[in-house]
Amino acid sequence: MSQQIQSVADTIRSEAGKVIVGQRETLDLLLVGLFSGGHLLLEDVPGVGKTVLAKALAASIGCEFSRIQCTPDLLPSDVVGTTIYNQQASRFEFREGPLFSQIVLADEINRAIPRTQSALLEAMAEGQITVEGSSRPLDRPFFVIATQNPIESHGTFPLPEAQLDRFLMRIGLGYPTLEEERTIFRRSRDQVTNAAISPVVTPREVIEVQQAVRRIHMSEAVENYLLALVRSTREHPGFVLGVSPRGMIALGLAAQALAGIRGRGFVIPDDIKDLAPSVLPHRLVVAPAMRMKQITAGSLLQEILQSLEVPVENDAHPAAAQ
Repeated sequence: MSQQIQSVADTIRSEAGKVIVGQRETLDLLLVGLFSGGHLLLEDVPGVGKTVLAKALAASIGCEFSRIQCTPDLLPSDVVGTTIYNQQASRFEFREGPLFSQIVLADEINRAIPRTQSALLEAMAEGQITVEGSSRPLDRPFFVIATQNPIESHGTFPLPEAQLDRFLMRIGLGYPTLEEERTIFRRSRDQVTNAAISPVVTPREVIEVQQAVRRIHMSEAVENYLLALVRSTREHPGFVLGVSPRGMIALGLAAQALAGIRGRGFVIPDDIKDLAPSVLPHRLVVAPAMRMKQITAGSLLQEILQSLEVPVENDAHPAAAQ
């Protein structure tokens, strides 16, 4: 089970590495999102490779890929699709929009108006789209990668809490190291593109991995640690809104996926600690007094993590206790 997950992750990582330089940790988080059946929000400055990363992932798993370039004049029907009248057939027909795909890149999502942003909600939460009273299921695996620029605010519409909570993780790429940037520069001269990537994993294999992730063992001790972390965010005076039950489920599922990617059949506390900074902060609302002091949700979360008692290895590792 865990060997299957790790093998698929290694295969995808190796193939994507033909065009992705460095970014091992980010790519692992991307795989956590895919294997968990969740969705990702990539938040970083322009030009660091967000779009390239999404395209490389789609190309390596042979999934249908579509890109939605979000702009203020983008309408929900431009994303979901619309019904048109076919004169030759003398009937109305539904023409699918770009959301009817498997890997969907919503580029600069915060430039779309709220009405268009909300068109993604049902698809992300339920894997289906309802148009004119008729529900249409989406092909699996279905994975939304949204990007946004956190610096520029002119002409943008911040994502509401309900929309943010639909994203399993919010992550950033950061700037490459000197040697990584040197490699990127040399590859750009050689015009290395996503065309160099071949499908090395089938969509069916991805679905099988998603099913295997849910069978990764989580001991009661680790489960208690997860619940204590989530409940502490609701009791902390620095937050006016703590992690929801959906956020708790997301963190647990992501931890199972990360354990599998790391070749384990069970979750340990470090899996939860490593993922909490990506899974939880965007679900938290910091109290005004904390914001005035420029204290972030991430820093408050780190305080909670440091204060929690971590389960001992024998309690977290099912084999060690036998």
